[in-house]
Amino acid sequence: MIDMSNRKKRLERLIELAQVYRNWSRRELAHKLGRDASKLVPASGNPKLDLIIELAEVLDWSVGDVTGCLWGPAEDTAHSVKTRHDTFKQLDARAKKAHASGNYRDMIRLAGKARAAATNPLERALACNRELGGWDGLGRFTRSLDVAREGLSESPVPADVRRMLQSNLANACYSLWHLTEARTIASDLINHFERSPATSVRDRRTNAFARYVLGSTHRRLMDVDPDRATVHAAKAHSMFHTAVDAFSQGEPKEQTRTAGIVRTCQGAILESEVMLGRLDPRQATAAVVDSMAEIIDLNTQPTGDLLESYGWWCIFGCNIAMRHISDERELHRLLALFTNKADEIADRLDNWAMRERVFSIQFDGHRRFIGWTGQNTPLTIDTDDIRMITGTMGRFPQFRDIGWNMLESANMVTEGIVAAS
Repeated sequence: MIDMSNRKKRLERLIELAQVYRNWSRRELAHKLGRDASKLVPASGNPKLDLIIELAEVLDWSVGDVTGCLWGPAEDTAHSVKTRHDTFKQLDARAKKAHASGNYRDMIRLAGKARAAATNPLERALACNRELGGWDGLGRFTRSLDVAREGLSESPVPADVRRMLQSNLANACYSLWHLTEARTIASDLINHFERSPATSVRDRRTNAFARYVLGSTHRRLMDVDPDRATVHAAKAHSMFHTAVDAFSQGEPKEQTRTAGIVRTCQGAILESEVMLGRLDPRQATAAVVDSMAEIIDLNTQPTGDLLESYGWWCIFGCNIAMRHISDERELHRLLALFTNKADEIADRLDNWAMRERVFSIQFDGHRRFIGWTGQNTPLTIDTDDIRMITGTMGRFPQFRDIGWNMLESANMVTEGIVAAS
């Protein structure tokens, strides 16, 4: 067993594992790692990055696996360590309360403790589902993926809990643009519910959410797979309509809770109808502009899914404009209007998924502006933009190339000084 309380011991153990795995002597391993055999493990226990990378290569592990083993979870969030005598039920209730208040870091910490306090597979799976909600709130969807898979590895677990975890796994895949995986998982869930209609509250929520995820996935596939754009638009249109119907079948309190996601579905329906030729793009963008009049002052708006839906309507408006508005002047007016409001909403909600879309659309819009005007005017970004771009790059791997391009080519305004990159 690795002594997880001592990083130096963990590194020494990994060195031993690498020797056994490769059937190498310590000298042979040291040669491969570019180190003196007597100094493989630094006295501090903190290896340099090049050693971690080379060790990962020797072990056939990812760099993340090696660093995860060396550093491990923080003591108060480790799933294997109980620091208090709270029961699973008490800890889960506290995590749920943290979620309601938007305190996602506390939610993750408490969910980790709940998993440690769990006494059976069901409780551990529910704790995983609670934890992935916290990672989702922080925009850390790669961690959501990991935790969802950990929850799905628990057995035996009631089928409706498993389906709930699968729907959240599908949403994490969608958020990370893993669209094939998202489509497959969500489709499997919907096929199940078409054979066996949902009867429990949990299954009804899962059915509705899976339809939202599948519709959202096909909506994105309209751009990723343009040769079949109308096919994806038709599927998205159908899924969003059935999602709205499914969300609307709950009790009045449940309908109030899902009003935001229902409104998001309705905005996505506009985007798909334009692609299908059923709605004029100018009518659709006008509907988005009209909706913005309802949220002029964000400080007077409550945070939550309903406010988030207005941000997504702005993103849908951008998509419609980029695809269908040929008047370049009008296009850039709409992009500026919609991205500015979506950016405000993303900042108010600290919504990283929306930030990723705003930055990506601004980047594409700027390239289109250069093509229209012939003027290679660089973007201008400030310190806050740099911070947000950096955070977005860490959360969405597919955004990293765009992020680096923005950082390396933009004019950076810092403390009143403009620095050309």
